[in-house]
Amino acid sequence: MSYINVTIDIKQRLFLLFTLTATYVSFGQGYENPILPGFYPDPSICRVGDDYYLVNSSFEYFPGVPIWHSNDMVHWEQIGNVLNRPSQLPLFNCKPSNGIYAPTIRYHKGVFYMVVTLVNENKAYQNFYVTTTNPSGPWSEPIKVDQSGIDPSLFWDDDGKVYFQSNRATKSSDPRAIYQSEIDLNTGKRLSEIKNLWNGSGGSYVEGPHLYKKDGYYYLLTAEGGTSYGHTVAIGRSKSVWGPFESCPHNPILTNRMSYSKLQGTGHADIVQAKDGSWWMVHLAFRPAVDGIHFIGRETCLTPIEWKTGEWPIVNANGQSDILITKTPPNLKSELPKPFSQLISTDFDQPIGFEWLYLRNPVPSNYSLNERSGYLRLKGAAASLYDLDSPTMIARRQQHFNFQASTKMDFNPKQINEEAGLTIMMDNRFHYDLYISQVNGKRVVNLRYTLDAINQVMRQIPLPDGAIDLMVHGDKKMYSFYYKTSNGTPMEIGKLNTRFLGTEVSGGYNGVIIGLYATGNGISASVNADFDWFKYQPE
Repeated sequence: MSYINVTIDIKQRLFLLFTLTATYVSFGQGYENPILPGFYPDPSICRVGDDYYLVNSSFEYFPGVPIWHSNDMVHWEQIGNVLNRPSQLPLFNCKPSNGIYAPTIRYHKGVFYMVVTLVNENKAYQNFYVTTTNPSGPWSEPIKVDQSGIDPSLFWDDDGKVYFQSNRATKSSDPRAIYQSEIDLNTGKRLSEIKNLWNGSGGSYVEGPHLYKKDGYYYLLTAEGGTSYGHTVAIGRSKSVWGPFESCPHNPILTNRMSYSKLQGTGHADIVQAKDGSWWMVHLAFRPAVDGIHFIGRETCLTPIEWKTGEWPIVNANGQSDILITKTPPNLKSELPKPFSQLISTDFDQPIGFEWLYLRNPVPSNYSLNERSGYLRLKGAAASLYDLDSPTMIARRQQHFNFQASTKMDFNPKQINEEAGLTIMMDNRFHYDLYISQVNGKRVVNLRYTLDAINQVMRQIPLPDGAIDLMVHGDKKMYSFYYKTSNGTPMEIGKLNTRFLGTEVSGGYNGVIIGLYATGNGISASVNADFDWFKYQPE
């Protein structure tokens, strides 16, 4: 199985287009956020004619930087992943929430540019960009830029000069601010010194810069306050591309801090003008579950802007940014075909879809769709779910509080070190695992929790021979785990709290993923795990 050649069947494509990424649409009145539910943070957007393209952060997961297409900014279809070759995205020993930070997508004279930061194991920042004439790919090999910091962006001025922005100059110890240099777009080499443009509006963790030119002003957008409950968006402007930048008198222009909003942590934004002249902002936010804990991840939202000539932008002048937006985006239709089903089913009889992820760079020989027809075969490697390595695992994002996920697995371990099953994972330190292993010569199903230094098998039940279904039901409070033998009914093995996988507990920037895995826990497994199908159903 190739992890580069991914496709998606027509039923699944229509479901993703009409339902999965527009779960909260209310036709005739607008739409409801998030427009991309689940672990899709740090959105950046550009428009080419009637088409919109959007990218997100992906951190330690491969392939990196999902890319989306839309005609109305509400219904999105994933058309690929920008970084889908190890030469573009080396993730060896990448720590949780390192890897790919905050991409920016731009289009200029027939070419798409995606610029991004790779944070590696020694916390060094490497900024680079890749290019293509077809946003579905392939994208070029990276062109590196000699400027530090995270959240890079590109800006083309009217005279053809290209400027690069990030939140540090040459080293990670530089004060957090927005820095800029002119670059040679062909080589990535700097053509100027790096200059501090703006220290922001007064918030902490100044980052996420995007530069725009409108009505004779250069507008500099920033994220401030840290990507949690204090997150904000601010803006400054100047008559010169090099500043000084004046802070908007009503900064922050977007925030839900100190509110009872269903969406929290609103920030890290990008701005786009629609073909009809209206202005829109994409930004991240998260939905807390219980007691302020969020675990699905930071999600992509859309909010209208009022931006009159020569004036400062006003974000969502009508309020209610987390509920119903009364201003309808261009081209949003009053009717769309109904989805075939609320069920996303992967039968593993063809290449997997773009939504599937690997943890760091996968070893292709550990995955096969051909060795057993109609099955995904996982060959358990020495790497386990706990290691800063690439265990044999494929995963998709949890996108709804209430959902069911299930799989049918054929696995008969021969050694006590061998296991395979289903994992609910925030990162390698925090995950819940429902898996089959061998104990005293007998096959058993296990429910285990790993919470940093705490690792415990909660329950263990003997199994008969044959394939087994593994299932998890989720809601805001609990994950409920089940197993089913070939002739049996689903049996609950246990429940575990969602809160302990939450960002406020685990730290980092990720959201929960649902994975299928196999491992030999230190040595290669002697037998394979075969998965017949996987199903994900929002409830």
